[in-house]
Amino acid sequence: MVQVRTVVYYAPKHGNAEAEWEDGGAFSPGSGRGPRLAVADGATSGFGSARWAQQLVAGFVGADGPAPAVAPAALGGWFETMRTRWREDPVLAGASDLERLKLARVGSFATFLGCEIVDGPRPRWTAVALGDTVLFHVRGGEPVGQFPPLAAADFGYNPDGVSTKPETLGSVVDRLLVAEGELADGDVLYLATDALAQWLVTQRGPAVWSVLNALSHPDTFRRLVADRRAAGELGNDDVTLLRAQVAVAAPAYLVVCL
Repeated sequence: MVQVRTVVYYAPKHGNAEAEWEDGGAFSPGSGRGPRLAVADGATSGFGSARWAQQLVAGFVGADGPAPAVAPAALGGWFETMRTRWREDPVLAGASDLERLKLARVGSFATFLGCEIVDGPRPRWTAVALGDTVLFHVRGGEPVGQFPPLAAADFGYNPDGVSTKPETLGSVVDRLLVAEGELADGDVLYLATDALAQWLVTQRGPAVWSVLNALSHPDTFRRLVADRRAAGELGNDDVTLLRAQVAVAAPAYLVVCL
């Protein structure tokens, strides 16, 4: 049986208030499905993209309704459901005329990565992604998988993602990336938004993974982020890290048929 210990760390842009954090991170132990992990990065240029990012991750892990299957066809319909729910959000009723104009022209936008832990004789993770939010699969202090497989130069100002504009949803299924990887006892999955993910892609050696694995308090994470920003290694962007530590328990009983 697979057991997962999960925590989310985050930090807003330097100089911004807590309420200005525009990412989203969520997890659940699973309800009828395996444990779920999700991270999203709302675009500052959009209207209310923080709420959109946080709605997407909450919906994927099943916090506010049935969780979707991790398959492009199912997720296409689910994104449409999320867009409809967004349009009916009571918060939008109080929007000004200028805000409504921005909503109509620009909409809300977020990169997205959702992951499900699948139990069984060969436990694995399966994930879907749009954009430059990245999953790193680490075993024994060394990365054994990265999804999407982006290089440092692939992180930019116009990543792919999920928009609230209805005309963009038709191509979501075609653009979704899907991957999976086998899990072993002690493996760790890290889901990171773009600024942190780009920094992690550039790191070499096990030291950085040891530091992330040892994080035990939000203040420690924020000091790490502040130090890397001061060193010029990490861009001044909202930062989110979801860490999932995996334990694969041995079967409680062995049945032998003679």
